[in-house]
Amino acid sequence: MTASHVIRIALVALLLALVVQPHLFTAVFAPFAPERGPVIYDRVSLLSLSLNHLALVATASLAATLIAVTLAIFVTRPVGAAFGPLSRTITNVGQAFPPVAVLALAVPALGFGARPTLVALFLYGLLPIFENALTALSTLPAATMEAARGMGLNRWQRLVQVELPLAAPVILAGIRISVMIALGTATIGSTVAARTLGEPIIAGLLTNNTAYVLQGGLIVGLFAVLTYDAFLQIERRLTRRSSRHTAPRRAPENSC
Repeated sequence: MTASHVIRIALVALLLALVVQPHLFTAVFAPFAPERGPVIYDRVSLLSLSLNHLALVATASLAATLIAVTLAIFVTRPVGAAFGPLSRTITNVGQAFPPVAVLALAVPALGFGARPTLVALFLYGLLPIFENALTALSTLPAATMEAARGMGLNRWQRLVQVELPLAAPVILAGIRISVMIALGTATIGSTVAARTLGEPIIAGLLTNNTAYVLQGGLIVGLFAVLTYDAFLQIERRLTRRSSRHTAPRRAPENSC
């Protein structure tokens, strides 16, 4: 077992302990709590908040991935090439709007809770996925694409069997960036009554209890580190697979 595996296991164990049995860390957080004040946030289960937080991030990231990748595929086809500048403008607007502003605009229409948070995370996550997908699909090896045409593959077959597998590592890198942004940004959802790990952070800020802030921030940070590492592992495997597909095959030598 390598050192990296040991570190991953230790981080997972620490995260599980924090969300399942946070009172085990009372002595750790006590110096940061107000005198004679509560140390561990227990108004709502940290496990419940963590699951809700991850569900919001996963739902918004999945929706952003489907829309952004579909849009990138469309504008890299001849029929959609003219819509490239407009697509970039739309995704850039989503990134330019601060999530707090999106929440403020969405609450009157959608009410308090998870829905305005999902809208904010979705809009904020579009740009990195779209840009990476657009770059990946626009810079595929010409020789590989020509070989796919020579094999008689139609456009749909080339997309599914050749283009998307080759572009997958770069697209996944964009998804990783988007998910990292969403994990941190989702905490502001608690300002509009969404159940996220922003609850202990906001409660700590309101009551001057740094222990609460540290608990929420540490759990979000551990989720981010472990998720980032998981994406990197998948990207490396996809990159190795893609390199095998694109590597030139050695022509057989003529035997005498």
